[in-house]
Parts: sequence; C-alpha cells; structure tokens
Amino acid sequence: MTKTAITPDKDALRRVGTTVRKRLEADPKAYKIPTDRAEIFAVGKFLTGTECTRLMRMIDVVAQPSELFDMNYANGFRTSYSGNVDGRDPFIQGISRRIDDLLGMKPECGEAIQGQRYLPGQQFKPHNDWFYSDQDYWKLERKRGGQRSWTAMVFLNPVDKGGETHFTEVGINIAPQPGVLLTWNNALLDGRPNHDTMHAGTPVIEGIKYIITKWYRTRPWG
Repeated sequence: MTKTAITPDKDALRRVGTTVRKRLEADPKAYKIPTDRAEIFAVGKFLTGTECTRLMRMIDVVAQPSELFDMNYANGFRTSYSGNVDGRDPFIQGISRRIDDLLGMKPECGEAIQGQRYLPGQQFKPHNDWFYSDQDYWKLERKRGGQRSWTAMVFLNPVDKGGETHFTEVGINIAPQPGVLLTWNNALLDGRPNHDTMHAGTPVIEGIKYIITKWYRTRPWG
C-alpha cells in the first residue's frame, strides 16, 4: 500500500472529528490516551460480562476467514475469523445505538458491527482503517459511504497471552480487557488521513481473543 495522494472527504472528516472529540472530552467515562500522534479514547465497562459472553456466542455462529479489501486470507496479513452479527437482532441494535450515542454519530453512517475471533497464532498485521484512495476498492467505497472517520472496538474477553492491540506509530500496546471500548479518529485535525493510527492485532499466543468493531463513514453507509 502507498500513502494516499489525495484527501477525499477532508472537510467532512474535519467536521466529524471536531464533533466527536468534543463529545468524548466532555464524557467523564472516556479516558484519552496521552499521545499527540493520534486521538484515542478508552471507555471501561462499556459492556457487561453477560453481554460479552452473548456476543462471543454470536461471533462463533458467523465467523469465517477474515477478508481484506485488497488481499486474501492466504497471504497471512489477516488470519482471524470474522463476520457481521445480525443487525436485525434487538440485542445488537441496542449495542449499536449505545456506540452511536457515545460518539454522537448518526446511526446511518455506521457500518454493520463486525465480530472477530483470533485463535492461537492468528493476527492482523499493522494497518490503517481508513481507505487508500489510490486503490481500486476506493471506487466502490466512495459510493457507499465514503471515507472512514472513527473506529469503535470493544474487547470481549481476557487473553491468556498475546493478542494486544498495538498502535505501532504511537508506541502503545493495549491488552484485551472485557467490556473495554477503544475508539479513535482515523483522521488528523484538518481531515487528512492520520498515518499514525497504524495498528495491529498482535498474534494470540495462548487462549482466544474476541472483539467487536464498528466503523463510521462520512456519509450514510451502504
């Protein structure tokens, strides 16, 4: 992948970034990770233990080898299992609304909640969540919601060893803690994609790792 040469949706990313930032900074439950390279927040006890367990069971039902926009499972870049949980389920709808409310995002701009499961040895190598506009897949993503603005991810269980979320440019590793939500702005303050949001799901060494992720677009998704 090469660094994007143009900055589509720059103004929208700047506006969304400002709105969400103000909302999170005013929320006493949201802890801002101390770094000037990216905007990353953590919210403890976002989900209960019972909710986490129920989600893990739902992920087991839908999990398939994870896909990428421009690579396949066999290349080893992303070796987890994943799948979108049923967005028609009232339980999922409730969790989705809570994430929307936390960030102050419009529900229609949110992608479907994706569940991910990592077995021992599985990983997701360093990557950014925003789209590279010089890649072929951007032609489609531009039409179905545009650039990704914020990412929200929730850990569902502890992992015996490994499985941290590693922000490689920021230089922090975050170990899975059940019910903790991480959210970050994929753009800089001016709306340009932030290369310092590069992150990885490090290999699970012992145990299994479960998470859910919801990405937000600058326009209605789909």
